[in-house]
Amino acid sequence: MSQPPIEELYRLFQSGELSSLELGQRILALSIPSDGNLTPDLDRLKRTGYPEVVYGQGKSTEAIQRVTQRLLETTPEILITRILPEQVRVLTEVFPYTRWNHLARTLRVRVGSVPLDPEAVQSSRRVGVVTAGTTDEPVALEARETLAWMGVASDLIQDVGVAGPYRLLSRVPDLRRCSVLICVAGMEAALPSALAGHVACPVIAVPTSVGYGANLGGIAALLSMLNSCAANVTVVNIDAGFKGGYIAGLIAHGDQRSV
Repeated sequence: MSQPPIEELYRLFQSGELSSLELGQRILALSIPSDGNLTPDLDRLKRTGYPEVVYGQGKSTEAIQRVTQRLLETTPEILITRILPEQVRVLTEVFPYTRWNHLARTLRVRVGSVPLDPEAVQSSRRVGVVTAGTTDEPVALEARETLAWMGVASDLIQDVGVAGPYRLLSRVPDLRRCSVLICVAGMEAALPSALAGHVACPVIAVPTSVGYGANLGGIAALLSMLNSCAANVTVVNIDAGFKGGYIAGLIAHGDQRSV
C-alpha cells in the first residue's frame, strides 16, 4: 500500500488519528526513496559533500545497476568498489561513460563524459599514494581511483619498502610536496613509520593482507601500524584502499578550502 501524501498525513494528525510520533515517522518514510529492497541515500551528497559509494561485493548486477541509476539522478559521477569483471561487462552496456580499473576492482560511472584517469586529475593539493611493494598495488589503485572520483590529484610511488631504504630516501623531496600521504604496506608494515618521520603531513596507513603465515591475513600489519611511534600516522582497515583514499581526499579538500 502506498503512503498518503503529506497533506493527508497532516489532516490525520489534526483529527487525532495520528500521534506526533507517527506523523514524524510517516513523513520520514516518504522522504526516503525506495526501489524494492534498495534504499539509495540520495541525500548523502548534500549532507557530506559526496554521494553514496556503491559497495559491489555480494550485490547482484541488477542491484548495482538500479542503485547506480538512482544515484546518477543527483550527481554526475558514481564510484562502485569491489566489482567483478562479469558485472562490469553488463554495466558498461547500460552506462556509456565508464572507467574500469581491473586491478583496483573499481568502476566509475559518469554522465556525459568518460571519468578522468587519475593521471589527468588536477587540483591545487596533491595526495601521495605510496606502496611498500608491487603486491600492494591493487589496494593503492583503489585509493587512487577514489581520489580521482573526488577530484583530487594524486601521485603513485611504488615499491619503496624498508628492505631497500635508499629507495624511499630518493623520493622524499617528492613526498614533501604532498598535502597528505597514503602508505599501503603488508608484511611487517614498517614503511608508514619510516615514511612519517620524513614529512610534515598526515600519513594514512593502509595495511594489506600481503604476507606469509604470521602476517595473519593483514592483522600483523594492522597491529604494527597501530603501534607506530610516529605521531602523524593514522590507520584504516585491512585492504581498505577506498577508506584511505576517501579520508585523504577529505583532508586535501579541507586544505584547499582553507587557502
